[in-house]
Amino acid sequence: MLRPRIPVNPLPTGILTPLAQPTTTTEPHHDITPAPCNHDHTPTSVTPSRTSVQLTPGSAVALAAGGGAVVLVVGTVLVSMLLAVAITGVSIALIAVVLRLLIRDMQKDR
Repeated sequence: MLRPRIPVNPLPTGILTPLAQPTTTTEPHHDITPAPCNHDHTPTSVTPSRTSVQLTPGSAVALAAGGGAVVLVVGTVLVSMLLAVAITGVSIALIAVVLRLLIRDMQKDR
């Protein structure tokens, strides 16, 4: 069916980077010997790190105040947007009524 293709992306310098091709080696390298190391390989005890956040009473109050401020700001923005839409709708409706009356008055004079 459809096969995804990864495009070759040009760098900003204009040098094209080709896709990476896997390389295979058919011949093992037996002449390489690992160098001995001079350190101890016994596992050491790791102290567990605390991943939980502890809140002090002051930071809890600050967090609650910050959350309340965010709620108030977002609420104010949303209410003002709703009010702007409502005012626009009312003004368009008023303009439509006035235009309808003017057109009717113009047709009456004929």
